[in-house]
Amino acid sequence: MDTDIGALTIVFTEFYYWITVALMFLIHVGFCMYEVGASRVKNHMHTLMKNSMLIPLVTITWFLFGWWIYWAFAGGPGITGPIGHPVDFAVASTPWAQTMGPNLGADGLGGRLTGVFWAAFLLFAWTAASIVSGAVIERIRKFAFWLFAILIGSVTWSIDAAWGWSYNGWMVELLGYHDAYASGVIHAIAGGTALGILVVLGPRIGKFAKDGTPRDIPPHNPWLVCIGLFLIYTGFWGFYVACNVPVATTGYIDGMITGATQTGTTIYLTPTTLSAITVNFLMSLSGGMMAGYMVSRGDAFWTYSGGLAGIITASAGNDLYHPIQAFVIGGFGTFIIYKLHFWVERKFKVDDAVGAVAVHGYAGFIGVFVAGFVLWGHPSSPYEGFAVITPWGQFAGAIIMFWVLGFIPAFIVAKILQSMDLLRIPREVELLGLDFDSQRAYDAAHAEVRSAEQAEHGS
Repeated sequence: MDTDIGALTIVFTEFYYWITVALMFLIHVGFCMYEVGASRVKNHMHTLMKNSMLIPLVTITWFLFGWWIYWAFAGGPGITGPIGHPVDFAVASTPWAQTMGPNLGADGLGGRLTGVFWAAFLLFAWTAASIVSGAVIERIRKFAFWLFAILIGSVTWSIDAAWGWSYNGWMVELLGYHDAYASGVIHAIAGGTALGILVVLGPRIGKFAKDGTPRDIPPHNPWLVCIGLFLIYTGFWGFYVACNVPVATTGYIDGMITGATQTGTTIYLTPTTLSAITVNFLMSLSGGMMAGYMVSRGDAFWTYSGGLAGIITASAGNDLYHPIQAFVIGGFGTFIIYKLHFWVERKFKVDDAVGAVAVHGYAGFIGVFVAGFVLWGHPSSPYEGFAVITPWGQFAGAIIMFWVLGFIPAFIVAKILQSMDLLRIPREVELLGLDFDSQRAYDAAHAEVRSAEQAEHGS
């Protein structure tokens, strides 16, 4: 910290990311409430523990290798040489590096700021895994889900972020890929992963009639689902802000953007402001909620889920959209994903318990693709020689996120687990409830205490 302004910039940036981590934690409180509300009483604790335990599992694996993958894989497998010094960053991101120690260095991104920046990306990894969690409730083995959580949270998501959510990612350089607030980078890959698992996992017992007609399995507690979704909305404020990079001046960015106005940038180092994303976040949320209410004819579950779908659809370009564009795109995406959810359910017998594939996967895919048309020709990066944003570049990016890094790896792993009988719980356990043993032990302990109380009172 050579100057007072340098010291203030470092301290402000550290606090900036710390606040985003605290806010994003609410996403996971919301997911837990949302999934418990959506599941039946006989499966509550299994659902809760399945989702909660991804936090320590993804945290340790993200520390051991996920963070390194993000910095090491920006260039892709021999596709192009990334700008900057990714090898240096990758070495500094290994778990034994000095910058990953308790003092976390003294200055800059490779030093003092490493911890909070690492933590913000870790919370993104949690989110990707939690999205998958809701889709597969009430019939997946805990071990199997935790394996998938590590797969997406610390491997496939780390790769897609390196490729398409980095200032020097090859998808940005060659495709002009733009996904400022992670429509594809987090949501499409999570939806694709969930779909890859569901195709192999199969539907819950009783979901489909003999003629193939899907039955509705309503949420056990719609109020809890509502509150959970509102907490996810709240956590998304931290999510959006963590996608930005605060800098002292525009001239600070490798000299590629000149000027002296204090500003922030996207993950691609292109200028943006918190005001811009605040307005567009609210407009896309509103468009999604209104579309969800209308297309579902007032169904509470899809109204609130529609708000989330609206945000996700517009997220790819919400740094550049006009507020009316954000509103319209959010509403359009919600309408499409609602129709797609029920079409896929009827046609392919896919039982997505909370609509996660639609709300996150389809909305993320659509959002990335739509951004290619609305932002056609806009620079994807401040660096010379990078491709501009185009519909075909965005479409290719959406395919990579949803199918290549999402669906395919999850499908393969699910098939392997299925062949080993490690994917799905036994039929009799599913019928009794995944909490049957623990509930029986609880009832027995409670009965023993009551019996002792009665005996003592009688004496």
